[in-house]
Amino acid sequence: MALARVARSGLRRSGGTFGNYRTEDAFCDGVSPCQCSMPTLENARANSNLPYFSSTKNVNHMMFWSRGIRVTPHYQFPSAEMVAEVSDSEYDEPRYPGLEATKPGEKPRVVVLGTGWAACRFLKGLDTKVYDAVCISPRNHMVFTPLLASTCVGTLEFRSVAEPVNRIQSALATSPDSYFYLASCVGIDTDKHEVYCETVSNGGLPSEPYQFKVAYDKLVIAAGAEPLTFGIKGVYENAFFLREVNHAQEIRKKLLLNLMLSENPGISEEEKKRLLHCVVIGGGPTGVEFSGELSDFIIKDVRERYTHVKDDIKVTLIEANEILSSFDVGLRQYATKHLTKCGVRLMRGVVKEVHPKKIVLNDGTDVPYGLLVWSTGVGPSKFVKSLNLPKSQGGRIGVDEWLRVPSVEDVFALGDCAGFLEQTGKPVLPALAQVAEREGKYLVELFNKIGKQNGGKASSANDIPLGDPFVYKHLGSMASVGSYKALVDLRQSKDAKGLSHAGFVSWLIWRSAYLTRVVSWRNRFYVAVNWATTLVFGRDNSRIG
Repeated sequence: MALARVARSGLRRSGGTFGNYRTEDAFCDGVSPCQCSMPTLENARANSNLPYFSSTKNVNHMMFWSRGIRVTPHYQFPSAEMVAEVSDSEYDEPRYPGLEATKPGEKPRVVVLGTGWAACRFLKGLDTKVYDAVCISPRNHMVFTPLLASTCVGTLEFRSVAEPVNRIQSALATSPDSYFYLASCVGIDTDKHEVYCETVSNGGLPSEPYQFKVAYDKLVIAAGAEPLTFGIKGVYENAFFLREVNHAQEIRKKLLLNLMLSENPGISEEEKKRLLHCVVIGGGPTGVEFSGELSDFIIKDVRERYTHVKDDIKVTLIEANEILSSFDVGLRQYATKHLTKCGVRLMRGVVKEVHPKKIVLNDGTDVPYGLLVWSTGVGPSKFVKSLNLPKSQGGRIGVDEWLRVPSVEDVFALGDCAGFLEQTGKPVLPALAQVAEREGKYLVELFNKIGKQNGGKASSANDIPLGDPFVYKHLGSMASVGSYKALVDLRQSKDAKGLSHAGFVSWLIWRSAYLTRVVSWRNRFYVAVNWATTLVFGRDNSRIG
C-alpha cells in the first residue's frame, strides 16, 4: 500500500500520466478505479443512469466523482499500471462535496434543473412550507423571450427582460435549506437520487472545474433546449443565436460596430454593403420579429444618426418554406407584404454552409453578410441527449400524462426538454413559452398536492392518486412585424377555425398581452418606461463594451 502511494505521487508529479486519457471512455458504475475495465460509451450508458459528461472539459482527473462513478486512467508506463493495481482504502471512497439526502423530520428537497419558463413557473408556485427548493442553472435569471428581439436594437434595455430567480422564489435567498447554485448539471444517478454538477466559475475556487453533488427527494428536469443547426458547417463559429440576454448583447454590439466601421475612410463600396447586410435565417416568430425590429431601427434611427450609410444597410430574411408557417394563411400573406414594404428582403433557400463573411445556399448562391442571426428552432441539448432516460420523438426526455419520467422514480421533466411518449397517444408539444409555463403550473399544483399528503419524500408518493393528467389547450399566437403592426392568431390549432387579425389594433393587443405577462411589477414598469422613452427620444445607439 505504501508502494502504491509512492507510485501515485510520482505519477502526479510527472504531469504526463493522463496524457492519453479520454473522458468518454472512462466511466464505470459501481466498481473501484483499479478493478473496472474500459467499456465503450454504449455499454456505460446501458449499465448506468449516469450519462457521459459531454460538457466537462479540462477535468481534474485526480478528483473522482462519487456515488457510482469511477475513473480509470490510461497509464503511459506498464510498470506504473501494475503498481496501481494495489488498492488503497484512502482512494476507495472519493471525496465529493454537496448536499446529502434529507433526514427524517426534515422537509423533502425538490431539485430543479433550469431557470426557463417551465422551471420558474414551477418555482414561483412551490409551497416552501412543505418543500425545500434547490435550483441549479448556469444563469441566475429568467429571460422573457418574447421581448428579447427588442433589446437588440435598443427598444428595451436588457434588464427589462431578465428576472432574477431569487425574486421569483424568495425562499432560494432567505430559507436556510433552499439554495440557488450557479452550475451546470452534468450527470444524474436516479438509483441514488443524486445529481452531479459543475460550477460556472472564472477562477478562485479550490479546483477548476469545481464539482459537487446534490441529493434529491424529487427531481424536476427543465433544462431547456439548444438551437438547431442541422449540422451545417460554420454556424456555431459565425452566427449569432437569439435565446439569451448575452446573445442580444452580442448582436447589438456587432450591429453598432458594423455601422460605425462602415463610415471609416477607405472602405470600399462592396465591403461597406457587406458590413451593413443583416441576414436572418429562419422565418418563425423569432426571426420575423427580429427582422421587424431591425427594419424599425433602420427607418427611425439609422436614417437620422447614420446618414452617410443610411441607403446601404439592408435586411434579408431567408426561409426554406413559408414564413410563420403555423399562422393563418391570411396572416402569413399580410406579414410577407408588410415586411417587404418595410425594406426586408425575403428569400427562399436552404443554407449549405456558413463562412466568416458569407453564407452559401444549396443552389450555389453566395450571400455576403456583416451580421448573421440564426433562428431555426430548437432541439435537445447535449445534456439531455446524454441522459440514460426514455426519449420521445425528436430526442426529448419522454414523459407520461403526469409529466413523470416513467422508467425511474421521483423524476419529472417539462418544458422544451420533455415530450410525451408515443404510448400516451399524445403529440409532442411545440417548444413554446406558453407550453412550458402551463406545464410548470400543472406540475407545481401536483407537487403541492402530494406534499400535503406526505408524499414529498423520495419513493413515498407511489400510493397517492395524482388526479387529472396534463392537458394542453393552445391560447393562440402573436408576432410583431414592425412599424406598429402585429399579427394575432387565436385559433387553437393550425387546422382549426378561429379569430385572426393583423394591423395596428393587433399591435396594441400584442403589447398589452406581453406587458401583463412580464413576471414582476418591477419589470413591467421597466418595459413601459422603455417603450415610452423610445417613442419620445428614439433608441439608444451607444455601443458599450
